[in-house]
Amino acid sequence: MRAGDADREAVADRLRIAAGEGRIELAELDERLELAFAARTYRELDELVADLGPRAAGSLAADEVMVLQPTITNIVRKGRWTVPRRIVAECRMNQVILDFTEAHCPHGEVTVEATCRGGRVRLILPRSWALRIDPTSTDTHHILNRATTAEPAPGAPLITLIGHPGIGRIKIKQPTKG
Repeated sequence: MRAGDADREAVADRLRIAAGEGRIELAELDERLELAFAARTYRELDELVADLGPRAAGSLAADEVMVLQPTITNIVRKGRWTVPRRIVAECRMNQVILDFTEAHCPHGEVTVEATCRGGRVRLILPRSWALRIDPTSTDTHHILNRATTAEPAPGAPLITLIGHPGIGRIKIKQPTKG
């Protein structure tokens, strides 16, 4: 299966953490990062972190937490990807875009924690999915929900958003027709 930019970035983050913990040398980190950013498949990415143990095992397992913290570039998760049970998106000046329209979600409920200090988080939900904004969310006037909040279709997940947009924006929408 083809890997996307977010998959390559996640493996790169795991490699950097392993180097910081002294589990791989800096020269090896450079080699593996080069291979990670050139990888086209999940298999290629898995091979780069296979010896680092389950904590760093290639692509995300469905029950893991996905942490997205853009630094220089935006993070865009789209196409075919497996949705974990919990996603944490934290942006300062950049964007995190989570397009769930082609994603595989093995869970009935997914929690998305979005914090913006000036950036934006955008969720694109299939029409069969539903969204609930958690009452612990803050600055809800900066959360623009253009998706349905009704019950999800049978077998479709419910996304629970815990949003803290600060001076940023969180936008939820459904794909446009056509």
